[in-house]
Parts: sequence; structure tokens; C-alpha cells
Amino acid sequence: MTPAAGFPGTWRPNTASTVALFEQLRLHVIHLADNGSLPPGTRLPAVRALAEILDVAPHTVARAYKELEAAGIVATRGRNGTVVCARDERLGGLSAAAAAYAAAAKAQGATFAEAVKLLAAAYDVP
Repeated sequence: MTPAAGFPGTWRPNTASTVALFEQLRLHVIHLADNGSLPPGTRLPAVRALAEILDVAPHTVARAYKELEAAGIVATRGRNGTVVCARDERLGGLSAAAAAYAAAAKAQGATFAEAVKLLAAAYDVP
């Protein structure tokens, strides 16, 4: 595990945005993990340390980390901290969710096109 060099860098949450601060942080970490800026095994700063850097409440960072962990983006390893997961580890849970959605859509009699349209709507894609 390597510590995140310079994370979060110059990035700061936009306090004027209607998007919650924890959600901004969550999306930023996902973006950095996806583009390779936070490679698998990178250790993220402790909750209190990152809250101080970003000038937000510790609960804000804790909630972002909790949701990132639930999504399989990061894993919390006790005293070893929170680390970025490998993409194939992350996609395992997503694959299971996709299979469950496909099964539910089929059981409801939805066509593939209808299921995709519903998924796109849930993703808020036009």
C-alpha cells in the first residue's frame, strides 16, 4: 500500500454547488480511480486528516468513504487505512447487481431495450 501522493491536490469541494459535499468527494475519488491517478493499493488520507485539508466536517469524509466502500471503490483495512481497490474487484459487485437487474427485468417481461431505457433513466442519461 502506498500513500496517495498529493491527494487531493488542488481539488476542493464546491460549497456553492447543490451537490452534497460528500457526493462531490465520492465522485472525485471515483474519477481519479478510473483514470489511474489513484492506482489500486493507494492509501487515502485518514478521515480527520482529509477533512482538515478540505475544510469540511469529518462526517462528510466518513460518509464519502463509507459509500465508496459500499460500491467497492475502496476498502477499509482497520489500522492500515482506506485503500483504492483494483477495478476488477470493484466490478465483481457491479456484475452481481447487473445480473440481479437483468433477472428482475426478465421476470417483469421487459425487453432488453426497455431494460436499457430504464437503466439509462436511472443514470439520468438522455
